[in-house]
Amino acid sequence: MTALLIHLWHVTLGTVLDVLPIVIIIFGFQGLVIRRPVPNLKKVATGFVYVLLGLAFFLVGLEEALFPLGDLMAKQLTDPVFIYAGRSIPDILHWQDYKWVYAFAAAIGFATTVAEPALIAVAIKAQDVSGGTISVWGLRVAVAVGVAIGIALGTYRIVSGTPLHYYIIAGYVLVIFQTGYAPKSIIALAYDSGGVTTSTVTVPLVTALGLGLAGTVPGRSVLIDGFGLIAFASLFPMITVMGYAQLSHWWTSRNDISSDNTGD
Repeated sequence: MTALLIHLWHVTLGTVLDVLPIVIIIFGFQGLVIRRPVPNLKKVATGFVYVLLGLAFFLVGLEEALFPLGDLMAKQLTDPVFIYAGRSIPDILHWQDYKWVYAFAAAIGFATTVAEPALIAVAIKAQDVSGGTISVWGLRVAVAVGVAIGIALGTYRIVSGTPLHYYIIAGYVLVIFQTGYAPKSIIALAYDSGGVTTSTVTVPLVTALGLGLAGTVPGRSVLIDGFGLIAFASLFPMITVMGYAQLSHWWTSRNDISSDNTGD
């Protein structure tokens, strides 16, 4: 317990140094450029204290729980004893043998994205400015499905050892193609949705999963194969959000045509 408190203290001091440039810039501009006192200074100072404490606890939580958890799950799911429970273990494992890895990757990608605070904030703002046309849950689920597909495909890439750039190039070609046909009102939001997924909840678990998987699958390099899952998590939400908008637009147009025909 004492060691944990000491570690928390050191992390808190490091967090203060990390946040200090932000404080200097904000208060420096307020005093030297705008030349006005900071409104609600007490609330702002209290908010900064909460930010420092939250970041410190979050970083300790990453080191003590999330990173080890992702690594442990990768090792357990790739253990030949688990994969071939009750059967003889072959000399060479194939990509089909890691189906539970893909299922876990998709599930953890979906769950962490739905819980992502940055995505929730963007979805709420999108609903406000769209007048309810874009629903909070509709956007969150569309993004989460994209992350789930991306992380599952990314784990397959690690297991199979295929080059990362093939997937990324093909994905962005599809994004460019979709951009030409998707409703204009959703394109910018779809692009932003790819960025907000790579935030506080998703990144630690996904990174730990990728590194753990690359470290346990025979013939894989942790440095070369372990990274790249975040790229998948950023790319595929753009595809699914634009796809969601395209399907919604098609469904609305179809219902309008049906209504017109019924009225005639």
